[in-house]
Amino acid sequence: MEEKIHGTVMPVLELTLQTGESIVSEAGEFSWMTDSINFTTGTGGGMAGKGIMGAVKRAVSGASIFMSTFTAEGGVGSVTFASKVPGHILPIDVAPGNEFMVHRHGFMAATPGIELGMGFQQSFRGGIFGGEGFILQKIGGTGRAFVDLSGEVLAFDLVAGQTMRAHPGHVGMFQSSVTFSVIRVPGLANRYMGKDGHHFAVLTGPGRIWLQSMPIPVLAGVIGHYMPEHEGRAVEAGAAGGILGDLLR
Repeated sequence: MEEKIHGTVMPVLELTLQTGESIVSEAGEFSWMTDSINFTTGTGGGMAGKGIMGAVKRAVSGASIFMSTFTAEGGVGSVTFASKVPGHILPIDVAPGNEFMVHRHGFMAATPGIELGMGFQQSFRGGIFGGEGFILQKIGGTGRAFVDLSGEVLAFDLVAGQTMRAHPGHVGMFQSSVTFSVIRVPGLANRYMGKDGHHFAVLTGPGRIWLQSMPIPVLAGVIGHYMPEHEGRAVEAGAAGGILGDLLR
């Protein structure tokens, strides 16, 4: 398999497969492919962790139950995946002892032998996540995977015991050797008046972490202020507006 990442702001991942080689992604995620590529879709999808239990593990991690396998048949072929928002596509090599945790929308594609499962889950009652909770997928198994992170991506190598605190949405990916937890922001004023969210993600080394500058929930929240529905609600709030208006509603 040959891989090439095209573009800058809106990257595109092109994978060239030799006869018999395959690549796996969530169903409906590919952008285009040549005529020598054949694909099948099912709950196994060519990944490790096949069958109903494998599908359930993927579902609870935020992934699709159905996976598609793209295979070159009768000659060399290529299949391409495009990023949905401005960002970066990162290739990672996965093996036992070198697994990765990635945000719930980060997985793009992988070679057969990669397994997706639940890595972390915590419910939120406030902040930009609107009560949906915070989920991390675990990318395990053996093979090569491709992760799609949003905005600019900064990597940090944490030594044992070194800690980084981040807004949960900015956590793009980290090695499984990193200890991860979510804590409430201390102080009522900080949580409800500071506009920095209600929770911190705490990452403790050893291991590498990748932080993303433009989390999708943050982007959606910014765009939401310009949607007609939001404008109507603002008018309805009247003088109460702002934080007080939201509390009253």
